[in-house]
Amino acid sequence: MNLLIRNLRQIVTVPSDGKPTKRKNSLAEIGLVENGTILVRNGQIEWVGRDEEFRHDVPDDLDVLDGSPYVAFPGFVDAHTHLLFAGSREDEFAMRAQGRSYQQIAESGGGILSTVRATRVATKKELKRLASRRLDAMLRHGTTTVEIKSGYGLDPDSEIKMMEAVTELANDHYMDIISTFLGAHAVPPEFRDNPDGYVDLVCERMLPYVAKRGLAQFCDVFCENGYFSPAQARRILLKGKSLGLKLKLHADELSSSGGSLIAAELHAVSADHLEHIDDIGIKNLAASETVAVLLPGVSFFLNHGYAPARALIDSGVAVAIATDFNPGSCMSYDMPLMLTIACTHMGMTPEEAISAATFNAAAAVRMSDQIGSIEVGKKADLILCDLPNYRYLAYHFGANHVSKVIKNGTILEFH
Repeated sequence: MNLLIRNLRQIVTVPSDGKPTKRKNSLAEIGLVENGTILVRNGQIEWVGRDEEFRHDVPDDLDVLDGSPYVAFPGFVDAHTHLLFAGSREDEFAMRAQGRSYQQIAESGGGILSTVRATRVATKKELKRLASRRLDAMLRHGTTTVEIKSGYGLDPDSEIKMMEAVTELANDHYMDIISTFLGAHAVPPEFRDNPDGYVDLVCERMLPYVAKRGLAQFCDVFCENGYFSPAQARRILLKGKSLGLKLKLHADELSSSGGSLIAAELHAVSADHLEHIDDIGIKNLAASETVAVLLPGVSFFLNHGYAPARALIDSGVAVAIATDFNPGSCMSYDMPLMLTIACTHMGMTPEEAISAATFNAAAAVRMSDQIGSIEVGKKADLILCDLPNYRYLAYHFGANHVSKVIKNGTILEFH
């Protein structure tokens, strides 16, 4: 589809300036264009700028859209989700409302293992049906690229079922999907007394199978006390890396467990969570290419401490924002809401939050050369929001302001 969008109120371009990530002051540089125009050909952005500077002829094969009611943003990139799951955990939500902690619920057999039980018995067809509905809803809220992790199977057959489902969804759905193997999400009950035995299973059976069949692009580990130790995480990540997978890491979520140090040491693409990162971890990430993926919705939903976004940004770490959509700690796929929380609870400005949810989020899945900004030559993944200005998006929370979603240059129709 060839498309010309004219007279947009504003275009938030989030320019890359030729760099793979936005850091420090550049995170707030969103490249705002007033009264703008975007030309799309063959799914790519061909021209962007002020409408009065547009000098191209308008051929007959071009669909022209009046953009005057809209502010244009790059499509959001949700770089951390667990959206492939069965079941739900509203009973645990009620328990937390009565004072029980996430860790206490997990220790009594709930938490991740509750979802594991439901996901193991679900068919691949059912998992795909549930995930497809969630992906549709994410598109409606402005997310055009999403990362999906396994990790609710925790045995070879179930983890492979999940990875196959993600691969099939990637082939069938409008959404661009990045696949991550997270077999090391938790130690399953059958290995409770032999966690190293489960690490053996992940390294010797699951990872080789997944990598050989191209079912994952990334390998991830939950490095945390009570889950996987730094030594276990390092072993799994090195195995994944040896098989050609890029690396991610759940790091320093519940305690300062050293995950951020491992992420920097192994050149992981991202270190995620970081609610309890210490000064040494911040220093190491700042000196690395690893993107810090912060998850505001988790801290909000669990009512615990937030990642130190301000310290990370001011120290020069590349910061991204994602939802961590999952049934236990953040049952939300609403990226604009994550922007609001980042601004109100983490000390980020609206401009920084937008860059973190688009360009740097694309960097967290190694796609910032293709998506995450409205620049010539990039994929035309855009959202048009009915807003008076770009700052209104995070300000007016709890409403979906996305009027049109353009994916690969095509205006999507929702029914």
